[in-house]
Amino acid sequence: MREGQKTSFARRLRRDMTDAEHVLWHHLRNRMLMGCKFRRQCPIGHYIADFVCIEARLVVEVDGGQHVGSQHDVSRTHCIESMGFQIVRFWNTDVLTDVEAVLSVIYAMLDTQKDPHPNPSPAGGRGA
Repeated sequence: MREGQKTSFARRLRRDMTDAEHVLWHHLRNRMLMGCKFRRQCPIGHYIADFVCIEARLVVEVDGGQHVGSQHDVSRTHCIESMGFQIVRFWNTDVLTDVEAVLSVIYAMLDTQKDPHPNPSPAGGRGA
């Protein structure tokens, strides 16, 4: 997939999120979890991650039944991990039925992974 195609596909995925992705995004957006910035449906290499926190090098995937035993997911995980990211996967049902437990796992991973930037940008990300 070419870069422009990947960007268009990521936009479509953001627009057509699953119910579980909507629920989790509600808790991850706007730096709501530990002040970490998450992006949704973000291209990483040849793949598009459901959610990614670049500063913590953490990818969060929310999977449905089609992912059971998926060899594609194994290859995808290996490739993304080779780029220095850690991946955590949750089933849709876990997000929909116990989002607090899911957030606790993500929180724990962020707590061990987060590498704060030594010179954070000013509020709003713009210079004076």
